[in-house]
Amino acid sequence: MEDPRHQPDFSGWLMYHSVGRFPGQAEIVAGVLRQAALDWFDTGDRRWGSAGAQRVRAMQLFGELIGVDLETVFTAENVTQAFAAFLLALPPERLRGRKVLIAGDCFPSLHFLATGMAPRLGFELETVPILPGEHYVSDDAFVEAWTDDVALAIITWVTSTSSKLADMSRLVAHGRRMGSLIAVDVTQGVGLLPFDATQVDFAASTALKWLCGMPGACFAHVSDNLLPELAPPNRGWFSQPPPLNWDLERFTFAADARRFGNGTPSMLPYTASLPGLEWLTSRPKNQVLAHNRRLSARLFEIADANGLCVATPRREEERGGSVMVAMPSEAEAEALQIGLSSEGLSCDRRGVRVRWSPGAVTTEEALDRMADLVPQLLRTATARGER
Repeated sequence: MEDPRHQPDFSGWLMYHSVGRFPGQAEIVAGVLRQAALDWFDTGDRRWGSAGAQRVRAMQLFGELIGVDLETVFTAENVTQAFAAFLLALPPERLRGRKVLIAGDCFPSLHFLATGMAPRLGFELETVPILPGEHYVSDDAFVEAWTDDVALAIITWVTSTSSKLADMSRLVAHGRRMGSLIAVDVTQGVGLLPFDATQVDFAASTALKWLCGMPGACFAHVSDNLLPELAPPNRGWFSQPPPLNWDLERFTFAADARRFGNGTPSMLPYTASLPGLEWLTSRPKNQVLAHNRRLSARLFEIADANGLCVATPRREEERGGSVMVAMPSEAEAEALQIGLSSEGLSCDRRGVRVRWSPGAVTTEEALDRMADLVPQLLRTATARGER
């Protein structure tokens, strides 16, 4: 059995594109989950009030991060589920016979979802491809494809394979000229970069990544101007203004985003995710971002010193919080990723891309070790790629 006094070393954690960390996270989350169990199994009746309050508090903090009111925020199990709820809630005439636009470097689940929804909802899905020799879909290419027959544009704010940051001011201005609805996957940037959700119709993020939460917790925002049009088909007692209405002939949707509720909501993922949101929102403004930018600059230096192909835009205003490199082959990418991870520099890969995302627990000393390790790992990786 592992020594309970053992504290994992996360100084080489480069996985904020996947799972966020904050200091003391395991102990803090274990404590709130223990208290949640005690509350739930108490003989009194406080279980619902305690769990519900933590969920609402998490929703409120998410709303504050993106500049919107709690009344416009709802929850789902994941981002794909939240987008599905939004698409299905739209009036049929909003999408039927028109286009939905999405980029070829979106998160795959959203493309899978839109592909399946297209025949059901009667829209044509147009995917803007990544051009040969490019690492991501440019804003220029996306705008060029965004014509006035686009009913809805699904924007990936920060991509998961290059960390390319969309120019939201430009894209929103163009979208409004085209008369389109605008939905944004903010997962890879929210909590690190500022985002103004008041300018878009829909935005969603998991609690993972920079929010340092747990799987099963997703937050979504719907514009209050659009809410009155939306009728989610997956409805239930929590879709109503008073959930305790038991009159089967008297169902009405809540006026706010609670209409996206249905059955009894999941509570525990929000209890477990609240500490991350509280930690993040208690930091001095731009502290986390400044640390990320400093370590990201070091990662660019390491990549350049070793002749690696960087797939991430170099200008800060054009990228999120990650530095990603494209290796010549998947075998070489795997060898580099495994080699780094085995030395406590936790990272992952997608195809030939090796992904590095430094955050609050990542240290400069860990990147010094990384600088020493990469040259010898690349020799091993090259040998593997040549076999």
